[in-house]
Amino acid sequence: MKDLKLIIVLGLIISVTSCGIYSFTGADTGNAKTFQVNFFQNNAQLIEPGLDIDFTNALQDLVQNQTNLNLVTDSGDLIFEGEITEYRIAPMTATAQNTAAQNRLTMAVNVRYFNSLDEEKDFEQRFTFFFDYPADVQLSSVKSEAHEVLFERITQDIFNTSLANW
Repeated sequence: MKDLKLIIVLGLIISVTSCGIYSFTGADTGNAKTFQVNFFQNNAQLIEPGLDIDFTNALQDLVQNQTNLNLVTDSGDLIFEGEITEYRIAPMTATAQNTAAQNRLTMAVNVRYFNSLDEEKDFEQRFTFFFDYPADVQLSSVKSEAHEVLFERITQDIFNTSLANW
């Protein structure tokens, strides 16, 4: 009976250690211990005050929450940087009276990702998403919800492209 317990315990230890450390988010951070997110400046034609710092913080929060990496301000093993390149509102659907029935807020971010431990994983890519809202509603009244949706989708896409190994 003791031998059976010993074999089961050894089998579990071997199977767990042979698979390496597993992340439930699917993040592949390799041997990285730290990451940094440089300030994402808003270079869009339409400047929304605070959008740049809010987006930068959202990306930092997502990486911190989904990995065990430590946030640093310089010399990170993994570095995210870039700029907000688009933030615009456009009419999407029209009514019979030729007025907008729905508006679309679009946000795009250009991201440069550097992995100092594995340069083959470096990339530069544009990420974009949109939020639709009724034309009779002012953006200011849905801005919080819109930013939450935009940030969640764009930061998750950045995370998946840089760290998810799916």
